[in-house]
Amino acid sequence: MRAFYPFPGANHAAGYNPRMQNDERPILTPSLLNTLAKNLLEDAFPLVWVEAELGNVTRPASGHLYLTLKDERAQVRAAMFRGQAVRLRFAPREGLRVLARGRLTLYEARGDYQLVLEHMEEAGEGALRRAFEQLKAKLQAEGLFDAERKRALPAFPSRIAVITSPTGAVIRDILTVLRRRFPLLEVDVLPSLVQGDGAAAQVASLLKRADASQRYGVIVLARGGGSLEDLWAFNNEQLVRTIAASTTPVVSAIGHETDFTLADFAADLRAPTPSAAAELLAPDARELALKLQGLQRRLGGLQAQRLHNAMQRADRAALRLNALRPQARLQLLQRRQEEAKRRLDALWRKRIDGERARLRHAAAVLRATQPQRRLGILRERLLGLRPRPQAAIARQLQNDALKLRGLARSLEAVSPLATVTRGYSILQNEDGAIVRSTAQVQSGDALNARVADGELKLRVE
Repeated sequence: MRAFYPFPGANHAAGYNPRMQNDERPILTPSLLNTLAKNLLEDAFPLVWVEAELGNVTRPASGHLYLTLKDERAQVRAAMFRGQAVRLRFAPREGLRVLARGRLTLYEARGDYQLVLEHMEEAGEGALRRAFEQLKAKLQAEGLFDAERKRALPAFPSRIAVITSPTGAVIRDILTVLRRRFPLLEVDVLPSLVQGDGAAAQVASLLKRADASQRYGVIVLARGGGSLEDLWAFNNEQLVRTIAASTTPVVSAIGHETDFTLADFAADLRAPTPSAAAELLAPDARELALKLQGLQRRLGGLQAQRLHNAMQRADRAALRLNALRPQARLQLLQRRQEEAKRRLDALWRKRIDGERARLRHAAAVLRATQPQRRLGILRERLLGLRPRPQAAIARQLQNDALKLRGLARSLEAVSPLATVTRGYSILQNEDGAIVRSTAQVQSGDALNARVADGELKLRVE
C-alpha cells in the first residue's frame, strides 16, 4: 500500500527518513500514516464539547467505558478511561442524551478516529452547568469572589443563625455537633425552603433580616447533597449578591464535599458538609477545658517563679543593706549637718557685723551734716515765702470780682425782669407756664401777671 504525504516538511517532523523509489517519491506505512493523522487531529482539536445521544454502551472488566455518541445523521466512537469513569454521577445507558468533553484522537489499531472523554454529564444538567459557568464568570469579574473581601470568622461566637429546612438530617446533624462540642453556643434556626421555586428569594430575605438584626456572630446556609438541579437555588444571582453584601460573616455548608455552588464562592467560608460547618464554628469544650487547665498551670508556675525572683531580690537587697552599715551613713550625715550649721552661724555673724558697720557710718554722716543748722535755714526760707501766697490770693480775688460784675451786667441786659421794670408784665398759667398766645387760654382760666413790684391774680373772660 502506497500513500503520499503532500505537506512540506511533514516527513521530517514525523521523524521518518523516507525510502526513495525510482520516481523519487516518499512511501509511508499504515502505522506511520495513522501516527501523522493522530498528530494532526490532536493538534487541530485540543478539546471539544459534544452534545449527543448514547449508543453501544459497554463497560468491560477493565473499568473503561466505551460508547458511541450519535445524532440523527452521524455518530462518533468515544472512550472514557477508568479514572474518569468512576467519577460519573449517573449510569450511562443507551438512548440517554449527554454533554461530553474530550479530545479528538485516532485509534491507530483500527484506523478509526474517536473521542477520549474527560467529563460527561446528562444534557439537562449540562445546560445548567453552562449557565452556572457563565454566571460564575460574570460575578467573578465583578470581584464578588475575591479573597480580599472575605471576613474572618469570630473565634468564639456567642450566637449563630442557621438558615435551612427545619426538618431533615441537616439541622439534626448541626445541632448534634454543636451540643457535643460547645453547649453554651446559642443557635437560632431560621426555617426556609432550600429547593424549588421561591427558595432562593426566601433564603436571601432571611439572610438580609438576620444580618440587619446584628444579633449573630455568624450566619450559616445549610442544605444536604443533591444534583446540580437540586442545589440550583444556591446559584441564584440575587442570593449570591446578598451573601457578598452581608456585614455578618456567612458560612456556606451546602451539599457534599464534591458539590459546589456560587454561594460557596461568595461566602466567607465554605464548609465541605453541614456537620463540618458545625465543627468549624463551635470550639471543642473539652479542648478549651484542657487549654484552660494548661493556662492555669502556666499561670501558677509564672506566679511561683515571680515570687521566687522577688525573694531572691529581697535577699540581695538585705545583703547590700548590711554591707552599707546604715549607722555609719547616719553618723556621716550628722557630721555634715553640724558642719553646715557652723558655716551658717559664721555667715550670719559676718552679715550682722557688716550691718553694724554700715549703721555706724550712717550715724557719723548724720552728725557731720548738723540737722539743727539745716532746720534753721529752712525756717528762714519759710518765713520769707509766707507773704507771697496771700498777695497772690488777693490779686486772684480782685480779678474774680471784676469778672463777676461784668457777668452781672450782661445778665441784667438780657433778663426779662429788666423788661418788666419798663412797664411790661409776664403772664403765667396756674402751672407756671408762660402764656405767649390767646390760644393757650380759655374763658374762666386763672392767670398770674408778674409786674415790677409784685404779682397780680387775673381771670380770663
